[in-house]
This record gives sequence, C-alpha cells and structure tokens, in this order.
Amino acid sequence: MKTPIFTGSGTAIITPFTENGIDYEKMGQLLDFQYENGTSAIIVCGTTGENATQPVDEHEELVDFVVKYTAGRMKVVAGVGSNDTMTSLRLATSAKASGVDGILMVTPYYNKTSQHGLIKHFTYVADRVDVPMILYNVPSRTGIGIAAETYKELSKHPNINGVKEASGDFSLFSRTRALCGDELYIWSGNDDNTIPMMSMGAVGVISVASNIIPKEVAELCGLCLEGDFAAATKLYFKYADLFAKLFIEVNPVPVKTAMNLMGMNVGKLRLPLCEMREDNLAKLKESLVNAGLKLK
Repeated sequence: MKTPIFTGSGTAIITPFTENGIDYEKMGQLLDFQYENGTSAIIVCGTTGENATQPVDEHEELVDFVVKYTAGRMKVVAGVGSNDTMTSLRLATSAKASGVDGILMVTPYYNKTSQHGLIKHFTYVADRVDVPMILYNVPSRTGIGIAAETYKELSKHPNINGVKEASGDFSLFSRTRALCGDELYIWSGNDDNTIPMMSMGAVGVISVASNIIPKEVAELCGLCLEGDFAAATKLYFKYADLFAKLFIEVNPVPVKTAMNLMGMNVGKLRLPLCEMREDNLAKLKESLVNAGLKLK
C-alpha cells in the first residue's frame, strides 16, 4: 500500500509578483505564515500561483527557493502540468533535482487528448522521474476530465500517489474510491468539498482559502481526520460564504485581492488576470469582515 505525500491541509500558494519577477522576501514571509499555522504541505507553481504565466526558468527558480526556504518544515509539491508532455517532463526533472516531496500534474489543456492519451501522458513522466505524483483533475479549466477507469489504470503505477480532485463530481469521486482504494489517495481540490470528500476517504485538501486562513483550514482537516465531522461542519459553516466568495471570479483573483485587502501586500496579478469588478469586490470585502477577518 502506498503512503500519501501528506495528509491534512496543503496550501495552493499564491506567487507574490513584482513588476520584473518574484518578491522572494514576501514569499518567505508567506511560507513562514503557513508553517506557523499548521499547514502540512505547500503546493507551489499551481493554478493559484499563476503558473500559466511563468516562464520555465522563473518556475524552476521559484520551486528551488521554496524547497530550500521550507527546509523540511512542510512537504513541498511542485506543479509541473502542461499541455506538452515534454515540458512537464522537464519541470518534473528540475523539481526532483530541487528536492521536492511530490509533483502535481494537471490534465493537458487546449489540445486535450483521449483517456488513453491521458494514461500515456501521465505515465510518460512517472516512468522517468522517481518522485510521487499527484494527478490534477479540474475539467472546468482544462476542458478534459479523468474517468474512474483511467484513475484505476494510473493507480497501478508506483510513482502515481494520488489526485487533486477538483471536478466537483461526487459520483466520480465515490466510484474512484471504490475502484482504487488506497492505491490512489485523493485530496479535495475545492475548499467547499473538503468535509464530504474526507468523510468518504479523502486524506485532505489542496486549499485556496488557506492562503488567508491556514490555521482554520488545518483545524478543519484535523477534525475530519479524527472523525469529528460534527465539529468540522460547525467550523465549515463559519467560513462557507468566504469559501464561495473566493471563487466569485476566476481563481486566484479573489484570494490575491483578499490578501492585499488584509495588508499582506502580495502584489498584482499577471495579465490576462486583472483586478476584480467593483460589485464583486464589495461582496468579497463583506464576506471577509463577516468571517471575522480584519481589513487594512
């Protein structure tokens, strides 16, 4: 039986950009904030980190920084997803050299592929880079999803550890759990799905909200892992509206905006992402205040 890369709360961390690159001093502060509040893993260069706008050399430099700065305090999982298998292989090879604990690989977007092509795509990298892989299923962004039978086939690979399931499809999730068991660990890819998914065997969440409330997300996951779903649900209800408002516009626009509103000064978004509409900004501010968070 495989061992999950991590259990509990993993933060899909934002990237604090400057006009010319990355604010590494701020990145270090964000990593310290995560560690001090109980986060189990950092997922760097993922969707929330705006990896789609990162040149390869910047991507590799950031992964290397996070591994070195974290220094074993938390697990580090590097996003290596691409619609080009060779690019994913390059990023995975570089991430391994940096010393990551795992890699996160999304389904190929735009050109897409068949289910057979998905198996070949993920397996090609898993065969060549001896680092545990988390698959990433988010069809709303990529235009292609992973079928339960495909998960079953991929779960046979010793380097494929699990999946970040962000499809919101509970029938797919339950069928995958039934087919794969503990040969394919599952992390919720949506904050609002964490409790129901963990009640059926998911081992944690790869969270957006934990960029701003890491302690609370870690506590929620801890309660679920202990089987105290009543207490977890009570905590969830306190932040349910915030979980929703963090997706009122495309991620990571709301969460990065929220962090700046809270005085965390994480910089701007990279085009084509841009500032929020004024009506949505007002709703986000209201939700943050109602959740007990202070705005600067």
